[in-house]
Amino acid sequence: MAYWNWDASYEIGISVIDNQHKRIVEYINELHGAFVSKNKESVSVVLIALADYTVSHFAFEESLMEQAGYLFLEPHKKVHEKFVETVSRYINDFHKGEDISGKLMAELQIWLTHHILHDDKDYKEAVQKLLAEKREIPKEIKKKSWFAKLFG
Repeated sequence: MAYWNWDASYEIGISVIDNQHKRIVEYINELHGAFVSKNKESVSVVLIALADYTVSHFAFEESLMEQAGYLFLEPHKKVHEKFVETVSRYINDFHKGEDISGKLMAELQIWLTHHILHDDKDYKEAVQKLLAEKREIPKEIKKKSWFAKLFG
């Protein structure tokens, strides 16, 4: 049984972002499984994969917000940076031999739930408007854009 089950209430209505959030939840479930099995090597591998994926997700999300002209991009970036710092501390503590499992799992779930339901839903309209505009761009122009290739 999974530690955390994805729920449709977490969806912000932008499928690419929702799918990335689902993948983060899958990583959290993998991490929980590694903790439960007391397999330190698996914990380390999943921790690093989770951190890497989260950083790339944040970069993607910030790129969308920037292109959409989202007014609160800078504060949102700061929230992301603080989270990355927190996870990095957990990873360092784990490598020092500390038991981070319970506290980290609770913090990941609380943080991600709050972040999706509040911070991410705040940029939803701006990004959805951007995506709608991108879909209206003539095909010959869309083919040249990495953004359009992702959403085209």
